[in-house]
Amino acid sequence: MTVVPVALVEAGPDAGAPWHYGEPFAEQRALASGRAAVDLSHRPVLRVTGPDRLTWLHTLTSQHLTELPAGTWTQALILSPHGHVEHHLALIDDGTAVLAHVEPGTLEPLLTYLSSMVFWSKVELADVSSEWAVVRDSSGDTLVPRDRLDAHLDGYDQRAGLWASEALRVEARTPRLGFETDHRTIPAEVGWIGSAVHLNKGCYRGQETVARVHNLGRPPRRLVLLHLDGSDADLPAHGDLVTTTDGRTVGFVGTAARHHELGPIALALVKRNIPEDAPLLAGAIPAAQDA
Repeated sequence: MTVVPVALVEAGPDAGAPWHYGEPFAEQRALASGRAAVDLSHRPVLRVTGPDRLTWLHTLTSQHLTELPAGTWTQALILSPHGHVEHHLALIDDGTAVLAHVEPGTLEPLLTYLSSMVFWSKVELADVSSEWAVVRDSSGDTLVPRDRLDAHLDGYDQRAGLWASEALRVEARTPRLGFETDHRTIPAEVGWIGSAVHLNKGCYRGQETVARVHNLGRPPRRLVLLHLDGSDADLPAHGDLVTTTDGRTVGFVGTAARHHELGPIALALVKRNIPEDAPLLAGAIPAAQDA
């Protein structure tokens, strides 16, 4: 049964996706407890087939994929030669193909890059966004055939919108490409070491930067959770500057959200040397870091 959301995301990469179904805080609680799921069918899906698919992706990405068990989700990054994050993939191998979902607006350049790197490898690439839909619940992601999307969502007590999932993502300090990253972001700054970057694998583009920063332990910036002053009716916007109380710019706001328990919160990427107890401004809103 198709359930119509009360509001849709109006702008940005998620434009047109369900924002909420009328009870944003109840949706957050239901999502956190496993009783709700989020329709992320606006996210593009890539399929990689062929006998070399895992070894080929292993050589191109930051993740160790040659021994990835079928049915296991993982994350991978494609980095620039200087180690900056260019693409983020959430992927699973079903035994015959790799399916990966990526941020809206990034599939075309990703396909262009991957196609240029096929050479002699026995792989085939396809945009299968019209065939597969992404659904997220408290246990993680699921890829559902589009003609079964409504039936799958009907298996939950209720549906949750992106308001709910983004608030829980901010609480968990989980970054999104293009939200908590910019053209200079390296994996260590946003916590992708381990989850999306395997430190014990062969050479891949950008690995030298990853290894150097990991060995030194000094990434230039760090991802922080901010607790925002709740007296302001507005939230800071993506890209708003994070400043010290004396006006010095130290970072930018990634995602701000209203959490059902924590109130207004935000993720921000700030300079590493900013003390964790330093009072900050997110845009014009007073903010305190959660250490």
